[in-house]
Amino acid sequence: MRRLFVSARSCSVLLDEAGDYYAAAPVRLALNGRTIRTEDRSVASLFGLEPDTEYRLEAWRGDALAGSLAFRTAAETCTLDVRRFGARGDGLADDTAAIQAAILCCPPGGRVRVDAGDYRVGPLFLKSHMTLELKRGATLRLTPDRNRFPILPGATPRTDGPGEVLLGSWEGNPLDCYAAALNGIGVEDVRLIGEGAVDGCAQAGDWWIDPKIPRGAHRGRLLYLRDCRDIAVQGLTFRNSPSWNLHPCFSEELLFVDLSIEAPADSPNTDGFDPESCRSVRLYGAHISVGDDCVAIKSGKLYMGTKYRRPCEEIDIAWCALLDGHGGVTVGSEMSGGVRGVRVRRCRMRGNDRGLRIKTRRGRGRFAVVDDIRLEDVRMEGVKTPLVVNALYFCDPDGHAGWVQDRAPRPVDETTPTLGAIAFERVRATGCQACAAYVLGLPERPVARVTLRDCDFAFAADAHAMAPAMAEGVETCLRRGVIARNVRRLELSNVRLSGVDGEAVWTEGVAELVGRPDAP
Repeated sequence: MRRLFVSARSCSVLLDEAGDYYAAAPVRLALNGRTIRTEDRSVASLFGLEPDTEYRLEAWRGDALAGSLAFRTAAETCTLDVRRFGARGDGLADDTAAIQAAILCCPPGGRVRVDAGDYRVGPLFLKSHMTLELKRGATLRLTPDRNRFPILPGATPRTDGPGEVLLGSWEGNPLDCYAAALNGIGVEDVRLIGEGAVDGCAQAGDWWIDPKIPRGAHRGRLLYLRDCRDIAVQGLTFRNSPSWNLHPCFSEELLFVDLSIEAPADSPNTDGFDPESCRSVRLYGAHISVGDDCVAIKSGKLYMGTKYRRPCEEIDIAWCALLDGHGGVTVGSEMSGGVRGVRVRRCRMRGNDRGLRIKTRRGRGRFAVVDDIRLEDVRMEGVKTPLVVNALYFCDPDGHAGWVQDRAPRPVDETTPTLGAIAFERVRATGCQACAAYVLGLPERPVARVTLRDCDFAFAADAHAMAPAMAEGVETCLRRGVIARNVRRLELSNVRLSGVDGEAVWTEGVAELVGRPDAP
């Protein structure tokens, strides 16, 4: 048992380091000698604790002690109840001003408490050195009326010298954007905790109608963190966002633990978790099922990447359930600042179009370096293509232009991206459909290294053909093995394929092929 997070009122622990989203076996949890519940997940949270208090948590399997942990909760200066500020939580009144007043009045080290109820709100703004707790049964319901949303300007010139202040962001560019349900702008030491929910109510408005057309500004999120540090988000449910759900940007030292992120399968661009140009990000024990990528790791388009050169780095994703989205974990395609040091481990994916999906294209720039991306000990069920690397992604208005999609080598210049080392280790995938892996590098700058080690891929008997990568000229695939184009070194070690049709591995422009998969 290992402590992941402790606040004044809550704690999150890792019960089974060798599990995925679910532990190998359920345990009975006892707090200070009193049984509180049975838990079958690898990551579990406790709420309703008292500040500055010693606790002992024990996990039991039958009569055997499976693990124990002693911890002390943090201190707290005071608790402010939003109802004392005038919030009603009756689903009718507008509670925005009352909750915002409680946040603004909260002293350092204090807690703003939102008890059970339906709170109709517009966007709320956080401040530093505070905790916002949504108790069980509390829901912040975002108004669907975009006329009541503040707009965050994309870029504002500085008056104290050259440069700009960046606030709004849309798909990797500094563009005007509606504020999120919860916004942190330049704040630090913030805790968002509880068993409550933030509901974007996007289906009640026009957010999902003609979603690519900005009306007033681009769509907002449920949680937006800009230039923040030392932020922890624990236990909450986020659902029905106007666009991306959780979007930390230019921020660092971030922990997201034991969250549920939900959106209908047909909701547009409702990515679950999108860290952009962030450093030291941990996502543990999350359950994500959305209409787009479950996790999308980004670092801006060409302007942001070349001017600010802020990679997304030191990303750790573990013990999560990443379900039903287009991609389980995606890198890009807005990655002009680079992405490096990503580790995805002990996760479960189910029903995704692609498991690990890396997207870039010509025009992302010389700082667009993707390197050291590792996916380890992951179980996939019904994931159509477990690994896709695509350097010819046809996004953006010019994505289908000849200079982007040309399959002949083009000059390497300031706009050429780089794909480094990508590794798949100890992946067990059943119910695959298109192919085990599809790698499409640039002919002028091939992918440096792709490694598949100790992996099993089994294909569904009723599989359907699909194009595994979104680039021009990509063939539809059905029960194919490893397909690789334009790779310097492809390493296949102890890779097993079951139900594959045709060749187990097909290559073009691969300089060095080490090993071959086993295909009965």
